[in-house]
Amino acid sequence: FFFKQKPAYEILSGLVGSEMCIRDRLDLINEGRLLTTRNLTLDGAGTWVIRWPAVHAEKGSYDVCAGLWKNGTVVSSKCYNFYYGGVEPIRFDVRDFRADSRGMHLAISARDPTVVDIYYMLIDGNKAVYVTREQVIPIAGSYAQPITKDYAWKQILENGREYAGRVNIVELNHNQTRAFMNSFLAVDDAMITETYQDETGASATVMGNSRVPFEGSLRFILSQNGSVLNTTEKKTPVLLTGDDETVEITWNKTLEPGIYLLRTVLLGQGGAVMDLEENVVEAKPLVGSNATDTAKNADFPATAVALALLTIVLLRKRR
Repeated sequence: FFFKQKPAYEILSGLVGSEMCIRDRLDLINEGRLLTTRNLTLDGAGTWVIRWPAVHAEKGSYDVCAGLWKNGTVVSSKCYNFYYGGVEPIRFDVRDFRADSRGMHLAISARDPTVVDIYYMLIDGNKAVYVTREQVIPIAGSYAQPITKDYAWKQILENGREYAGRVNIVELNHNQTRAFMNSFLAVDDAMITETYQDETGASATVMGNSRVPFEGSLRFILSQNGSVLNTTEKKTPVLLTGDDETVEITWNKTLEPGIYLLRTVLLGQGGAVMDLEENVVEAKPLVGSNATDTAKNADFPATAVALALLTIVLLRKRR
C-alpha cells in the first residue's frame, strides 16, 4: 500500500447468481482505530478494487477488513495485515509504468538476478473486468538494463470511457510485492503507415493503434500550383490495434504531365485529424509509338503468313 498514490485493496467475491442487496464494506484500521470505510454494491462474482482517499499515514501496523453483506447480514469476512513505514531492502525496481488504450507497459530491473510473477488488471469503475498472470519471469541482475514488458488488452474498449490499468509484481525469492495503477481515457487511434501515388490514382495503408474500434476515413487532396484539382474521401475498414488495411482511389482521368502535391489525411469519427502525409506526384508523358512503326508492325504478321503459304506450295510441287 502506498498512501500517497491512493492505494487500492482487491476483493475477490465468490457470489453465485445475481442476488439483490449484496454489498461489500472495507475498513482501513490502524492499531484498532478506524481510519476510513468504503462500501460497494456488487453485481456478481469478480475482482473488485477500492481506492482509499488521502490518509495521513504514520509508521505502524494496519489492517484492511472486508465484509460481504447480504440483506443486512454479514455472510463472509476477511482481514489483511500489513506494516507501513518499515525498512526493507528493495529487491527490484520498476523504472516505468503506464496504461493506455492499447494496454500496459512497464520496465523492471533488479540488483541481483531474481524471478517475478506479474498480475495484469483492466479496471472499469471498481471492478476488474479482466485479470491475468504471467509467471516466473527472470529479471537480470542489473539496474542499468531493465527488461520491458508490454501487455495488450484483449477486451474492446468504449470510446470516451475512463478505465484503469493495475499491475501487481511479486518477487518470488523473498515474496516482495509492488503494485502500480493509473487511470486513462479510452480513445480510438490509428495512423498512416504507407502511401502510394501515380498518374492514375493513390492508396494509403492505415493501422489501428487502440483497443477502441477505429471507424474513420481517408481524404485525398490533389493540388497543383496552389489550386485544388481533386478531393476524394473514402471510409476505412474498422480497425483495432495491429490491424492494417489499404484504401485505394483513382483520379477522374490520367494526370497531365507535371508536378502535383498530394495530401493524404486520416480523419476520426468526429472529423478530427488523426494523421496526415504529403507527397509529390510527378506525372510523366505516356510513351507512345508513331504511325510508321504501327503500320510496319501491322504488316509483319500478314507478310509472314504469305511466305509460309508460298513455302508449302513449292514443297508440294517438288513432291
